[in-house]
Amino acid sequence: MARSGSEPGLTGAIGIYGGTFDPVHLGHLRSALEVRNGLGLDQVNLMPNRSPPHRDEPGVSAAARLQMLQLAVRGVDGLGVDDRELRRQGPSYTVTSLEELRTESPQRSLCLILGSDAFFGLPQWHQWHRVIELAHIVVVQRPGHAVVPEGPLSDLVAGHRAESLELLRRQPAGWLWFQPVRQLEIASSEIRKLINSGENPRFLLPDVVYAYISRHDLYKLKDDRIDGT
Repeated sequence: MARSGSEPGLTGAIGIYGGTFDPVHLGHLRSALEVRNGLGLDQVNLMPNRSPPHRDEPGVSAAARLQMLQLAVRGVDGLGVDDRELRRQGPSYTVTSLEELRTESPQRSLCLILGSDAFFGLPQWHQWHRVIELAHIVVVQRPGHAVVPEGPLSDLVAGHRAESLELLRRQPAGWLWFQPVRQLEIASSEIRKLINSGENPRFLLPDVVYAYISRHDLYKLKDDRIDGT
């Protein structure tokens, strides 16, 4: 559902966009920016995982992934980085991060931004039913391509889908919103493969990020995780 020109933005609201960002690329950044602008959020913070529960461990250090993210968003109005999961030991459960954010800002509107693949995998998350209690869920989708959930997700959509941004603005959590964005067909795994094979991934990720990767000789080791996402 697209935001109409007459609807007010979510003043005071922040978006949380999690992932391994291994490495961060233009697809991540463009989606974050379009959600921020489309919903009128004050800020979208990219939140890198330390230890993702449902995928292989990242191949580069938490410090390197954080530095690449900070370089990528530097000077971009409305985009920031939240490093709480990198500072916390153990699996990076999103529900734990949302609990922390909710404690910090009890009445602030929080919007957890998910790609369609992440949304479809939501029932496999730790305490996934609590996510909607702690934040709104914003699912990004290509314009004209509706996300069609099945199983427990269909119940979530039936009970929580918002018909107006006003609902997300008035309450700190509890609603589901589908936001069309221009999604770029870029994957971190493909960037890692290109670098590992000696090819140049320029124009798939920010130049400052590629410069950092080259300077620190990242993603050159041949190992099983090169093929991961």
